[in-house]
Amino acid sequence: MLARISYAFRETWASFKRNVTLTAAAVVTSAVSLLLVGSTFLIQRAFDNLLTRWKGDVELIVYVRSDASPEQIAFIQEAIESQPTIIDVSKLRYLDQAESYAEAQKLFAGDPGTLRLLTPENIPSQFKVVPTTDDSNLIRELGESFRGVEGVREVAYAQDVFDVVSRVSQFIRVATTVMSIVLLMVAIGLIWNTIRTAMFARRREIEVMKLVGATNWFIRIPFMLEGLLQGLIGGVLSCAGLWGLNTAWSNAVTDFNDTELAALVVSDGYVRWVMVMLLVIGAAAGAIGSGIAASRFLDV
Repeated sequence: MLARISYAFRETWASFKRNVTLTAAAVVTSAVSLLLVGSTFLIQRAFDNLLTRWKGDVELIVYVRSDASPEQIAFIQEAIESQPTIIDVSKLRYLDQAESYAEAQKLFAGDPGTLRLLTPENIPSQFKVVPTTDDSNLIRELGESFRGVEGVREVAYAQDVFDVVSRVSQFIRVATTVMSIVLLMVAIGLIWNTIRTAMFARRREIEVMKLVGATNWFIRIPFMLEGLLQGLIGGVLSCAGLWGLNTAWSNAVTDFNDTELAALVVSDGYVRWVMVMLLVIGAAAGAIGSGIAASRFLDV
């Protein structure tokens, strides 16, 4: 058993050395395509983070200063509830500082720098408002009426976020998905061609091996292992690139004080999960390409 495993790896390494150019092309193409796949996952997660605060049909958020008195908070709530024709009072939610901080821990899980600046004492509390109307102008007029109220820090609108996020998210998701699928198919094709070339170059050896009784699977395994390793190495390179991109993005975002932008940072835990997925996809792509070639061109 050990002799067969040793033979498979030895032949795989020998094939790597014979086809360096094709192997490098297949690995690089796999890495680029998988990097796009991983970037698509991260971009979608970043936009999901940004929209977390707008769940439950919330269209308007009134942020209350951290030093606002209970009387000011009560006055703001009364002012909001005094608009029953525009606001669904039954769905009005007030998140105190502790609850706002808990939400911030989810929003900025990937941005410890921002979290260190926030505490349950300095974070603003918030009223989440669900309007009864779809008239965006009316909702905006309502929000602007609260800007001058004492104790109000800021007013945010879902429409502003949704318009930007939906357009950018849709464009990036479609573009990166199409490019990653095309490049992944190209990578599978390159791996297929690499294995086909390797088998053609060793056709005499394959004929001899068949004559002495070697099974088809015994001959196929080194070639299939070669393709699997090509895809796996491409996956490793894509993981390194994805980690670097996410780190660079996180560092860049921490230079801004815009909390909306900071919510686009993706946590390291999710990045690691995506990296595992890239390794699996890379290995699967390599195995598919090499498996097809090893089965189709065995009789050379």
